[in-house]
Amino acid sequence: MTYAMVRIAGQEDRRIMEESSLAHTKWDCTYHIVWIPKYRRKVLYGECRQEVGRLIRELISKKPGIEIVEGKACIDHIHLCMRIPPKYAVSDVMGYVKGKTALILSDRHPEWRSRIGKDKTFWARGYYVSTVGLNEATIKKYIKEQEQGSQIG
Repeated sequence: MTYAMVRIAGQEDRRIMEESSLAHTKWDCTYHIVWIPKYRRKVLYGECRQEVGRLIRELISKKPGIEIVEGKACIDHIHLCMRIPPKYAVSDVMGYVKGKTALILSDRHPEWRSRIGKDKTFWARGYYVSTVGLNEATIKKYIKEQEQGSQIG
């Protein structure tokens, strides 16, 4: 999606969106999604954080039309700002991402069994989702700044 900045005399700059489209639909469905590891364990650090980020990007790239606008893997949660076409349910996308990442991490890294869990349940049930309107820049900034409060080397 692209934005054009428009200045109207005597008013502040306004963003005008150019929506994406499907066959008979114009859409702008952007979501802020947050989810946590099971028991909110602080397990997303070092190699695990990089691996989870890579997996999420890889899995999302396989779904046509879905795009990650901004994302951050914090030590005990994941933030994503995603554009999801209306033909996909957010719950289906999240089930796919959380399910596949847990299975792949379990298969690739059996030594992380304590992080992932015996039954391959890396993530807690559920997630937080909210729609993003014209305040997308504010949410992207919030996601980028998540690490500042809890940096670990």
